[in-house]
Amino acid sequence: MDDAGANLSGFDPEALARVPGALKGVIDAGDLSGAVTLIWRKGEVAQVTVQGRRDIAADKPMTRDTLFRIASMTKPVTSVAALMLIEEGKFKLDDPITKWAPEFADMKVLKNAQGPVEDVYDSPRDITFDDLFTHRAGLAYGFTSIGPIAHAHQRALGDVLASSMSEDDWMKALGGLPLSYPPGERFHYSHATDVLGFLVGRIAGTGFREFLMERIFKPLGMHDTDFYVPPEKRDRAAVVYRLDEKLDALQPVPFPRHDTPPAFCGGGGGLISTADDYLKFARMMLNKGELDGVRLLKAETVELMRANRLTDAQREIPFMGIPFWGGQGFGLGVSVITDPAKQEWMGAGSEGSFGWPGAFGTWWQADPVEDMVMIYLIQNSMPLEPEAAAQLATGQRMGGRVALPMFQKLVYAALGK
Repeated sequence: MDDAGANLSGFDPEALARVPGALKGVIDAGDLSGAVTLIWRKGEVAQVTVQGRRDIAADKPMTRDTLFRIASMTKPVTSVAALMLIEEGKFKLDDPITKWAPEFADMKVLKNAQGPVEDVYDSPRDITFDDLFTHRAGLAYGFTSIGPIAHAHQRALGDVLASSMSEDDWMKALGGLPLSYPPGERFHYSHATDVLGFLVGRIAGTGFREFLMERIFKPLGMHDTDFYVPPEKRDRAAVVYRLDEKLDALQPVPFPRHDTPPAFCGGGGGLISTADDYLKFARMMLNKGELDGVRLLKAETVELMRANRLTDAQREIPFMGIPFWGGQGFGLGVSVITDPAKQEWMGAGSEGSFGWPGAFGTWWQADPVEDMVMIYLIQNSMPLEPEAAAQLATGQRMGGRVALPMFQKLVYAALGK
């Protein structure tokens, strides 16, 4: 553990020192394999904790440079890439996507989101880029859906975590499925950001991965972030685990290994990164588009990204079965805290704090009020099979679920909050 910057960055060092002990208890209980956490505030890294093992069977410890599958923490990166193209005048938020994605022309909508996939009507309008950014496109994930459409996604698209399809075949397959809801009606978590990423590649003419590498990762110095782990870095990669309830033990979740970049580089959840790499991206976002002399976006674009776009009615609808939007909203690819008091039961943060988590337990938040970035990296997979949302609330032992809000509240408590 390193907390040399705690005094300089305004934390109570004794209070901040409680963070590693709290996480160690969860790891020792067998609920998590390990964790890397990083807290940056007011220009200083205030604390880094490195605990547990990146590979239990091989007894390899976590290290500060361990590579994590960050899942949906990929989405804000993809959203920044798309906003860079908007700033270049390549398209507008309210443009229909069909100009670049003819696969999504003449879409059908389910009459009942949980009903037969054949029972549909014509979509009242085309999907726009705004719809993709805000998950209001009517698209779905199998694991966020209930009923026949959930299983139709699995049949058409395969494994949500490790697709082996080409991006064009995948776009055609997704476009062949009906929408769960008409575009614009509601937030329904979906493959929308994967579509957005592939559209970045088509519009830029470079391919999506290439755009990220050349326009975001290299300029920011994110040298350990990619859609695969090259052989020379493989020893640093953390194994993804899932708690096997019958065995009462963590079991590895297998992923295909690639020696070269995979054909499918999904902007919704495909990236692998480290705490220090993602800190660079998060600091760029906190600093309104610029880091160390490298500007990716205009300040006003980042402000737009960090502003809630969901209506009051849309925020009344539960997300994954929980009243997620009570104290927060969603902007262009990130959630944003709108009422800290109503958000307390889920975690901690000032008004205007923003971020987005990942399905393997990874999480980050940038807090403009406190000039702070918090990063929390574990590899604890929730089930992502069709209809998984129905059992999400009971999906894992309590220890693994309370570790993150415990981390959040301890950090803010060390600031006297």
